[in-house]
Amino acid sequence: MYNKLPAKRYRHTLEFLQSVLPAPATVLDLGVRNPFSEIMEQNGYTVYNTKGEDLDEVPEIVKEHKIDAVTSFEIFEHLVSPLAVLKAIEANKIITTIPLKLWFAKAYRSSVDMRDRHYHEFEDWQFDWLLEKGGWDIKKKQKWTSPINKIGIRPILRKFTPRYYAVYAEK
Repeated sequence: MYNKLPAKRYRHTLEFLQSVLPAPATVLDLGVRNPFSEIMEQNGYTVYNTKGEDLDEVPEIVKEHKIDAVTSFEIFEHLVSPLAVLKAIEANKIITTIPLKLWFAKAYRSSVDMRDRHYHEFEDWQFDWLLEKGGWDIKKKQKWTSPINKIGIRPILRKFTPRYYAVYAEK
């Protein structure tokens, strides 16, 4: 299983997390437990995860644990209304990543899992605005590419076009 993990994305995400919230720290990671939850724990973080609840329906779930920060790695693009969750967070720090909207690719939509779809694919300024409307002050941000080993115009564009956007913000 681990040989198919997105190593570059996880490495960048962990480096970004460590630069803004050094371990040890306790985080609520939005989304179900996943391989990156384990990576955070292996690097000194205590991690609580949500259990697959629909965060659009129960945004208050983010208040259940005493934590240092909320992490959200590729979650907000799945929500119809991420603003409600951003406003409900009581922790004063958030570390989040999203896939950026790519002009040369359609929004992601799984044909197998009806829940695994992107309702939003943000441009960086749109996500910044969303965070600011949610009461967050952006302190650090970073982008990186996500090249794939295929032949074609889109794979070439992915080598140069940022796909992931990381943001650290405080209330």
